Amino acid sequence: MDGRKFLTAEEVAERYRGSISLGTLRNWRAKRIGPAYVKLGKAVLYPIEELEIWDQKNKVTCVNAPRHGRR
Repeated sequence: MDGRKFLTAEEVAERYRGSISLGTLRNWRAKRIGPAYVKLGKAVLYPIEELEIWDQKNKVTCVNAPRHGRR
């Protein structure tokens, strides 16, 4: 990690390889859904820690997948 604590909306879209567009992020903010964000004036920033929490909430675990750390 490069030490950054926040990502811009553009960087969030890049993080998810374009599967989440800037428009989608904008719509989610208006509806108060999606990952948590911080708004400072006109700047919208997404805390990396919150993105990681959001990732875990949306993780899909397959039934027959081996579980890490268990034998």
